[in-house]
Amino acid sequence: MATAKGYAAPAAGAPLAPFSFERRDPNPDDVVISIKYCGVCHSDIHMVDNGWGQSVYPIVPGHEIAGVVTAVGANVTKFKEGDPVGVGCFVDSCVTCKAARDLDREQYQPGLVLTYSGFEPGSDTPTYGGYSDHIVVKEDYVLSIPGNLALDAAAPLLCAGITLYSPLRHWNAGPGKKVAILGMGGLGHMGVKLAHAMGAEVTVLSQTLSKQADGLKLGASHYYATNDPKTFETLADTFDLIICTVSAPLDWGAYLGLLKVDGTMVLVGAPEEPATLNAFALIPGRRTLAGSMIGSIKETQEMLDFCGEKNIVADIEVIAIDKINEAYKRMHKSDVRYRFVIDMATL
Repeated sequence: MATAKGYAAPAAGAPLAPFSFERRDPNPDDVVISIKYCGVCHSDIHMVDNGWGQSVYPIVPGHEIAGVVTAVGANVTKFKEGDPVGVGCFVDSCVTCKAARDLDREQYQPGLVLTYSGFEPGSDTPTYGGYSDHIVVKEDYVLSIPGNLALDAAAPLLCAGITLYSPLRHWNAGPGKKVAILGMGGLGHMGVKLAHAMGAEVTVLSQTLSKQADGLKLGASHYYATNDPKTFETLADTFDLIICTVSAPLDWGAYLGLLKVDGTMVLVGAPEEPATLNAFALIPGRRTLAGSMIGSIKETQEMLDFCGEKNIVADIEVIAIDKINEAYKRMHKSDVRYRFVIDMATL
């Protein structure tokens, strides 16, 4: 066992503070990673506050991990010391589920082990995330980060990037498709970049026009304020695909009205409160309301390779670890453009 340093919340809603804990000794199929940067996802706040009712304390958040390999087990073949690598939202999954491997959707199968606030397989040892100095992960759950991408700006790709890439690919965003990204935050700005790179015509739907210049610069062709009722008249029956990145309660029915016949609205933001929906928001246009959750390891690597080819990274603000509680407060106010990333050298 090796002692690790990190930041943890001891209970729901408590501020994060320095925390020491034990990482397991590496197994023959493990990779040891020195964490250089960790993105700050809004999911981290939900989990620290136990907003979804599944948190395990003490909790060391962080599932947008970018670092460098420092050691590998004897059976590891994909990585070597010094490689730039990443770790996303899970560090193990059900290897006995045939569907997980055959259909490449392990993130939807039972037995998924979260990078933090989960338990090591077959034990009651909690998993601890990337707000820490190092991590030990099975080779099959480590991602290769293209060498042309800066590690700090690449870190958010491990959650924000794949969370948008997966539904865009699944619902065939590309040339000839009109795609709306609802919300211009840490997730949304990645959606704009990725959908544009895939060749779709991209529209941003944001509460105000305060980030319009950014949205157009990142690849959007159009930008509308949702606090203007005329937006919903102007854009009725317009989109093939809407990706909703907002984790606050919304009137989903109003946005479903912006879809063409057979259009799809995909939820990737997860409000803590349940929502209601009138069936006639779906029935007349044969519209679909769907959800999407991160991506498989295979798809996440595909996303990273795509981002390497297109030179896509997140727009970030790098912070010291002792500023994390302040960063959470700023995120509640949407005061970040567009992703906080912790420099773990400050730990």
